[in-house]
Amino acid sequence: QKMPPSLPATINIQEPRWDQSTFQGRAKHFFMVTDPRNLLLSGATLEEARRVVEDYRAGTVHPGLTEDQLWRAKYIYDSAFHPDTGEKMILVGRMSAQVPMNMTITGCMLTFYRTTPAVLFWQWVNQSFNAVVNYTNRSGDAPITPSQLGTAYVSATTGAVVTALGLKSLTKHLPAIIGRYVPFAAVAAANCINIPLMRQRELKLGIPVTDENGNRLGESTAAAQKAIFQVVVSRIGMAAPAMAIPPVIMNMLEKRAFLKRYPYLNAPLQVSLVGLCLVFATPLCCALFPQKSSMPVSSLEPEVQDQIRKKDPWLETVYFNKGL
Repeated sequence: QKMPPSLPATINIQEPRWDQSTFQGRAKHFFMVTDPRNLLLSGATLEEARRVVEDYRAGTVHPGLTEDQLWRAKYIYDSAFHPDTGEKMILVGRMSAQVPMNMTITGCMLTFYRTTPAVLFWQWVNQSFNAVVNYTNRSGDAPITPSQLGTAYVSATTGAVVTALGLKSLTKHLPAIIGRYVPFAAVAAANCINIPLMRQRELKLGIPVTDENGNRLGESTAAAQKAIFQVVVSRIGMAAPAMAIPPVIMNMLEKRAFLKRYPYLNAPLQVSLVGLCLVFATPLCCALFPQKSSMPVSSLEPEVQDQIRKKDPWLETVYFNKGL
């Protein structure tokens, strides 16, 4: 029997498999990255994927390895190991945990929104989870200090709780459906506080900007502002369908005899509806903006523009990693 031809050692697995300049390519990439099934993989499977990827990067191709198997190993490896440090990431902080964790937390936030203790508790749980995700996915280039993490955590939790309780008191005399949207407003407010605080170092010192080939040209705070704005929009977009569609459905269902007869089905139904929305919203909103984002040189700070003009007078566009 003839052996299949050996895989060439020239496939660039540093980059995603699909074209990241198109929304479709980015969506395919993030459907793989956020696949919740990766959480069920055993330690042995993760280590095998690590071995395949590290050996391939070092120029060693395992006999019989196909291109599909190589990409599968790359996505398993990326789902569990930090891209900068190579450490195995905390399970609940991985991108593949986003859907199951958010569906549980968001479902409970939307179910238990009527009492103040429940609002306080679930907003706190949500921000604690966000802090774990932000810490797990921190950049190796610009690590987050414990004090920055603590400040962002306390500020975002306070912002979410104040927004939720403030809106809750305002919506007392409005139709019941309006009250169901209070958790979404609180989550949106918390994202607007949390992400800039987590990345305050970038806002002060700037993030690396490069040319098309990845040659570093300097650090820009204007690029950092654009990157953080894009991440905030993506995160709010991710939460929107899961927090906007289920309340309408649940409001209709609660008027029917079925839920009045079986009220204990309220929370599981809500969590399932949220999960259905998140399975699609999470990868599609991650894909809204290219990971390797760009901006015109003319939009950068004057001193960074001068620095770039000295190196390359004709350069018109710079690129930067927006983060997640």
